[in-house]
Amino acid sequence: MTTPLLLTDIERAVRSSWSAETCTPEYRSRWTGDNPARDQCGVTAMVLNDLLGGEVVRGEVHVDGVRVDYHWWNRLGPGIDVDLTREQFGPGETVVGGIVIPRPPVSEWGRLRAEYELLRDRVLDALGRQRTHAPGDLPAADV
Repeated sequence: MTTPLLLTDIERAVRSSWSAETCTPEYRSRWTGDNPARDQCGVTAMVLNDLLGGEVVRGEVHVDGVRVDYHWWNRLGPGIDVDLTREQFGPGETVVGGIVIPRPPVSEWGRLRAEYELLRDRVLDALGRQRTHAPGDLPAADV
């Protein structure tokens, strides 16, 4: 019998697994340990989706009313949003909206696949779980 995963365990594993190598490549040079959640939202949302299921949500990041980027998080049910990277934003950055985005299979990803796979593997290792499925094909119930 396996012990159920707690969200606090998953959060600890995710946060300890972030690095410059797991953030969005075009922003890698600005990543620092002082703000480890910065530019980790997309890959983090996908790893949480692997572990917990639910939906992946995308909002817009605005500065002075202008969209400058997107932000990703998870929705586990009505009114249950989980955003482990919410603290990445600085003064003047605001997340607006939020729509559910259907998750494509990892085999169709061009962007962020390597970063996602690295973060996923680190998180699974931190949780002591075996990787028994092909990369990106981890049903929530089997992780």
